[in-house]
Amino acid sequence: MTGSRITAVLGPTNTGKTHYAIERMLSYRTGVIGLPLRLLAREVYDRIVAVRGPSVVALVTGEERIVPPRAAYWVCTVEAMPEGMGCDFLAVDEIQLCTDPERGHVFTDRLLNARGLHETLFLGAETMRGAIAAMVPGVQFMRRERMSQLTYSGSKKISRMPARSAIVGFSVENVYAIAELLRRTKGGAAVVMGALSPRTRNAQVEMYQNGDVDYLVATDAIGMGLNLDISHVAFSSLTKFDGRRMRHLMPEELAQIAGRAGRHIENGTFGVTGEAPPLDEAVAEAICDHRFQPAKKLQWRNSRLQFGSVKRLIATLEERTDDPWLTRVRESDDLAALKALSADSEVAARATDGPSVRLLWDVCRIPDFRGISKGEHAGLLTHIYNDLHQTGHVSSNWFGLQVRRIDRTDGDIDTLSKRLAYIRTWTYVAQRKGWLHDESRWREETRAVEDRLSDALHGALTQRFVDRRTSILLRRLKQKETLLADVNDKGEVTVEGEFVGRLEGFRFRMDKAGSPDEAKTLRQASVQALVPQFNLLADRFYNAPDPEIDFTEQGGLMWGDAAIGKLTPGDDPFKPGITVFVDDEAGADVAAKVQRRLQHFIDRKIAAGFEPLIALKNDEALTGAAKGFAYRMAEGFGIIPRGEVADEVKALDQDARGALRKHGVRFGQFTIFMPLLLKPAPTRLRLVLWSLSKGLSEFPESPPPGLVTVPAAKDAVVGYYAMAGYRAAGERAIRIDMLERLADMLRDQDSRGGFEANPDMLSITGMTLDQFADLMGGLGYKAEKCERAKVKAAQKPEAPSETPADAPQEMPGTAPDETPADAPQETPVETPVETPADAPQEMPADTPADAPQDTPTASEAEVETFYTFTWGGRAARPARPQQDARPRGKAKPKGKGKPQGGGNKPQTFQAKPKREKQIDPDNPFAAALAGFKKG
Repeated sequence: MTGSRITAVLGPTNTGKTHYAIERMLSYRTGVIGLPLRLLAREVYDRIVAVRGPSVVALVTGEERIVPPRAAYWVCTVEAMPEGMGCDFLAVDEIQLCTDPERGHVFTDRLLNARGLHETLFLGAETMRGAIAAMVPGVQFMRRERMSQLTYSGSKKISRMPARSAIVGFSVENVYAIAELLRRTKGGAAVVMGALSPRTRNAQVEMYQNGDVDYLVATDAIGMGLNLDISHVAFSSLTKFDGRRMRHLMPEELAQIAGRAGRHIENGTFGVTGEAPPLDEAVAEAICDHRFQPAKKLQWRNSRLQFGSVKRLIATLEERTDDPWLTRVRESDDLAALKALSADSEVAARATDGPSVRLLWDVCRIPDFRGISKGEHAGLLTHIYNDLHQTGHVSSNWFGLQVRRIDRTDGDIDTLSKRLAYIRTWTYVAQRKGWLHDESRWREETRAVEDRLSDALHGALTQRFVDRRTSILLRRLKQKETLLADVNDKGEVTVEGEFVGRLEGFRFRMDKAGSPDEAKTLRQASVQALVPQFNLLADRFYNAPDPEIDFTEQGGLMWGDAAIGKLTPGDDPFKPGITVFVDDEAGADVAAKVQRRLQHFIDRKIAAGFEPLIALKNDEALTGAAKGFAYRMAEGFGIIPRGEVADEVKALDQDARGALRKHGVRFGQFTIFMPLLLKPAPTRLRLVLWSLSKGLSEFPESPPPGLVTVPAAKDAVVGYYAMAGYRAAGERAIRIDMLERLADMLRDQDSRGGFEANPDMLSITGMTLDQFADLMGGLGYKAEKCERAKVKAAQKPEAPSETPADAPQEMPGTAPDETPADAPQETPVETPVETPADAPQEMPADTPADAPQDTPTASEAEVETFYTFTWGGRAARPARPQQDARPRGKAKPKGKGKPQGGGNKPQTFQAKPKREKQIDPDNPFAAALAGFKKG
């Protein structure tokens, strides 16, 4: 166009070319500017709207169309630039994309044909100078220099990447992997890719620009004019897939991206990271000095299309050129779609005239945003073309169904990204004028769906790749601000309102972190804010009452539900040491205060629980053997099996024993103990102190309180049952105080001739007869099991007011409250114990002689089981047979030497009461004690 000034504004990045073009356009009444990306178009649109208002600014991209009635300034993608508008000003940005294999032919067409009435600007790299001079007559050149220095800094690990850095990847997988790593080590990163919607991209960029994150992970989309506050650009790879093959990036492509570092007068750096090899020195110098090979060929496709037929249209699209600066573009997606649709018989039948062919070409230019197979994309285009050709518009029902299918915001990042790609297709269709009934409604609806998906994708990206908590804390630390921490009554810790973990006593348990690096970063920020809290907590603990503190059976020390220390062995078993659980960051003063309070607690606990034992140990009035025995009692924590100190007991005279008894020492037949120390609280503490003194790795627990007997574990630590206040005997262990009561009952029994268990014995042990037999076996007795005919007890007459003359008299040699072993026994109602075999049955005096007897016949007699116990330490004297029965169960039939009832079946007997015997002066327990001493 004559009279139009054409200027090529060339130079490296950060020279203000785009800003210059906007200023020039606004100096005219009308203007159009074409930009390489819809993201950049949206950015420029927002800048112009901020100056002139939305009523005069239009935005036209493939998927977005905002055209007010009085639009004077049009901001477009290069492909969407309107033709033949006759605007005063026209500009095309990033004109060096004329060499791009995919889109270059569009930029070349604008270079050759697009002009403003008064001024035309082409903005781009210096490499285009020769091509523009050759292809555009009368062009003027303007060289703009970079406003800041750009230097190469070599290779850096991602974990050591400086703040305000952009890391560039060339695949979605690579971008996501880098962003995930930055989240774990640096608190997060914003993500920018060309496939993102403008709304998502702007939200991500805003996070970066306002400092919520210090890192940006992007594809090469940031190389196209996006103005961001970037100090360093790092390449994670030097190769990319260009749609057909993997290839190395050219130096000028690297420079376009690296040039994003350093804005305005701020200098910038670039380098490599990850698996990318260091740049060649020559390439690095070329980028720094902005020296590159000039463009030799521009991509071109014939724009003078003929629509007489599909075949003719394809021919004009494939037309070649003889211009040495131009090379025909390789087959593009729209041409491939045209060939595919023309092979369809229905489409071929419809596209027979000029308007039909032109419509077919417009449909074929719908981009394959979804990235699906060419066949599936062609099928979609076929459906759209047939609707448009047959009815003049795309079916609203079908179109609405496609939109509603993807109007969902659930799913992960990949799912949302796919839906966004799909909605871009329908947004593009809705933007085409006349393709839909009520096209305004569908434009709004598709835009609303895209906005919802964009917001959901932004949220998903942020949730996955940004740890706001770590990011905020790191930013405050970097700015050297004082962090405000708070701990609620549940121990939950928040720093600057962000939950970071919880306090368990004086240890900070951080919330789950993704990696050790992330954990270290989060802890660094959190603990700094928690130091004042540790001091306040230590003061509160030091003044806490003892009931708030307790110890566990494993030696732990608890404050409420929090473990704050543990007991350790000390020089004196009654003065254990303390190890506190306090974080190093809390400081030595806090640890010392906690240690002192715990020491006071355990000292008082031991003094109260073992008061009688400590008084015994510290009694200065005790001398000689009594003093030595008091120390032995202290060493045994108040309980000593008698067999272990038999000699010391013998050495004690009556005065010494009396002095010890005054302190509560009981000299039992099996155990020397202090009954007050058998209570649950001293027992629990005794087991802990004993376990510490033995150096056990796992402390045995005390039996449940209130049980007379407990199962005896075969693998129990030696000495455990004594410290627990029990004695193991057979399959069970019996409490030592109850054992001594049992021993008192056994003292008067005929342990040589044999005796049976009476109800009192079973009652105090709470055992069945079989269990009692096993217990007696564990105590050194032999138990013989026998059977006999069960005799029902006669009905007991009412008790007379006076003792009858024939009432049983006390046996000589027995205590007033004791019953001889062979005396008739009376079974309590609540204790299911068999009647002893030798208990006589009496008939009331007034029973008639012919009264029916309760005793069944021999054939109907019930059989009962009983045990005869004899001391196992000596040979029992054989009992003399009485009539046809032997109490010990070895009946011998008259005239024969073999027992009746062959085999191993138990024999049946009838027995009379044994005659009374005086207490054997040779007490069998003396032998038992001698056996314990020997053992």
